[in-house]
Amino acid sequence: MTRVLVPWADLADYGTLPDGLRIDVYDGVASPPADLSGVELYVLPYDRGSGPIELMRAMPALKAVQSLSAGVDKVVPLLPAGVELANGRGLHDASVAEHALALILAAQRDLPRWVDQQRSGSWEREHTRSLADSRVVLLGYGSIGRAIARFMTAGEATVVPVASTARPAEGVHGVSELPGLLPGADILVAVLPDTPSARGVIGAAELAALPDDALVVNVGRGSTVDTAALTAETGTGRLRAALDVVAPEPLPPDHPLWTTAGVLITPHVAGGSASFYPRAKRLIVEQLRRFAAGEPLLNVVS
Repeated sequence: MTRVLVPWADLADYGTLPDGLRIDVYDGVASPPADLSGVELYVLPYDRGSGPIELMRAMPALKAVQSLSAGVDKVVPLLPAGVELANGRGLHDASVAEHALALILAAQRDLPRWVDQQRSGSWEREHTRSLADSRVVLLGYGSIGRAIARFMTAGEATVVPVASTARPAEGVHGVSELPGLLPGADILVAVLPDTPSARGVIGAAELAALPDDALVVNVGRGSTVDTAALTAETGTGRLRAALDVVAPEPLPPDHPLWTTAGVLITPHVAGGSASFYPRAKRLIVEQLRRFAAGEPLLNVVS
């Protein structure tokens, strides 16, 4: 019987499980099964650190690994030779887009200020910035980027999508065009993976090209934005930032970004909202069906 290891015991509530599988559960918190030698398909627990990833080494029969994250930069270096890898592309689209919208609205409408005033019982009014009529340069235009764009368009902003390669027929600019696009951006949203070509793509020169008071939003990977350069620009008050990811993570407690006016930080939580879990479980059920039937898995990473 084919043995698989999954993070949840309630998968039958999300679809019909195939016959011929022995399904064991490991959630990344409790101890894993003592004997993992027969596991052929391993679904990594989501957001449980490096321990569950390193567990792959104890699975000599392993044929495929399913990551529930869209980015697999932490999995690839530990993936045993010859083992197929699938990612969680599409699972986080709504969740990350929602969080990006929340960060942008919080920054544009100055919500941290009003929260502070509520705590002190203060009633000091001031008009704020807006998302509507803003020009949003969206750097990273995969499925998550497109989901963010839908929210931006619904908020009556102008979206300028940018991908690694231009797609003129779709109105998508190439990353090489950034120098000409950034000076006109009110908001820059980065939703890029941690890949060699994306690391540091928003550096000192790119930040300097943004106009005064522009908002830098990062919901991709912290490595794509130069932290030192962003710290310098926000430290003077010239730029603002709303960040779900930073480099390094976690950000040291004494790092100046924590206390810089105009900087809003959340601890890499954009992808983990309630909408993620039912979608992830439905994907796992489909992947189990495919694996049992000998069909190609979805979202295979080359």
